Amino acid sequence: MAGSGNSEVKLLGAWASPYVARARIALNLKEVQYEFLEEQFGTKSELLLKSNPIYKKIPVLIHDDKPICESLIIVQYIDEVWVSSGPALMPADAYDRALHRFWAVYIDDKFVPALFGMMRAPTEEAKAESKEQALASLQLLEEAFGKISKGKPFFGGDTIGYLDVALGAFVGWMKAFEEMNGFKLLDDAKTPLLCAWAENFCNNEVVGAVIPETAKLVELAKVMQARFKNAPPAN
Repeated sequence: MAGSGNSEVKLLGAWASPYVARARIALNLKEVQYEFLEEQFGTKSELLLKSNPIYKKIPVLIHDDKPICESLIIVQYIDEVWVSSGPALMPADAYDRALHRFWAVYIDDKFVPALFGMMRAPTEEAKAESKEQALASLQLLEEAFGKISKGKPFFGGDTIGYLDVALGAFVGWMKAFEEMNGFKLLDDAKTPLLCAWAENFCNNEVVGAVIPETAKLVELAKVMQARFKNAPPAN
């Protein structure tokens, strides 16, 4: 992508990570030129360990040799640094910004653990519990979308914004779990607003270039499930 001026931008990440997808979508929306450095599944490069010594996790944005960690912080940083390039990701109004931040934290604290809990669940009962938690979270997000979007196609209004990126990066994994488990997370009857939103989001050219194919995510999910199943019990 173009528009980063003379600054050097690198992103450490992995193709399947929705957290990395957040950063990539934000960079692409803001038309920032960057180098994507792929971390191999199950390993941590020396650059990653050096750049994020506290959590040792992806994504890490490196801007002019300065590392920025945590996906939501990275998205906000991108919006603030490249303020004159591409659409604003954060709302101009302070209260609206607070709402976006609140629901982004809710996504990470409530929805995401439930979503991936379906894959990590040791029993069918635990899987069913995670499913219900994920559906309950999406119902609240459906109501939030109705209020925040004000009838527009995105949480950000007419264009993709911060909260769209926060939730939208997980649409690929939602589709993968739907295919694997034979049920709908985003349902036209129960979450019609989010169904339309997800379609609009994924149809965006910038987003479509980042969200992985469902079949590839299903294949990876099966490998990860096998690892969880064969892992020794915690002490």
